[in-house]
Amino acid sequence: MGRTGRPEAIRVRGLLVERGGRRVIDDMDCSVPSGRVTGLLGPSGGGKTTFMRCLVGVQRIVSGEVTVLGLPAGAPALRRRVGYVTQSPSVYPDLTAAANARYFAAVQGVPAAAADRALRDVGLAEDADRLVGRMSGGQRARVSLACALLASPELLVLDEPTVGLDPVLRRDLWRMFHDLAGDGATLLVSSHVMDEAGRCDDLLLIREGRLVAHDTPDELRRVTGQDDLESAFLALAERDDSARVAA
Repeated sequence: MGRTGRPEAIRVRGLLVERGGRRVIDDMDCSVPSGRVTGLLGPSGGGKTTFMRCLVGVQRIVSGEVTVLGLPAGAPALRRRVGYVTQSPSVYPDLTAAANARYFAAVQGVPAAAADRALRDVGLAEDADRLVGRMSGGQRARVSLACALLASPELLVLDEPTVGLDPVLRRDLWRMFHDLAGDGATLLVSSHVMDEAGRCDDLLLIREGRLVAHDTPDELRRVTGQDDLESAFLALAERDDSARVAA
């Protein structure tokens, strides 16, 4: 069980990652509870994408352990249990949204009806027959999200899924994220936009590859004395700087 009393969907211990001779994840320990929306927040370039790549087993690590749904990250048995949406849409531009979704449904062995349902869930029912290559960046990202939802994964790892979306669609997607969590799924959602932090049940705040806080939005406000979560993050960053100087 994690600190919330829920089973751990993700458990990370002593994670160390280097890229290009630079340490990008620095001895990280954390756990993510199941059935909740956990935000991975921090500045661009702070290590969020690298951390997510570790969770889905596509990032080489120097040391540490990463366990996902009780198995080592990247284990073959996790392929249908984990959905991953990258920052860059990973769908075919020369196919329509519907053709992409139905292709990935066939690959994952799920009914074609799941493709139509997933496109409706991400607000693309009316654009299902448009070529992905002619869609906006936000629409392409939603096609990728629809494809990740096809097999009803137990864990969804979403790398900045709301970038470039209008406020109404962002609201609707966050509502869908919480509905998925209410049905038992676990979501890890990254963002560098601090106003999305308040939409999460839990927060992992990372900076320069280091975990500076892991708590609920309300608890972060309490411990920092800040009502605004961006101000709370800045206060925690200053404390982290002071601790590193003292060390």
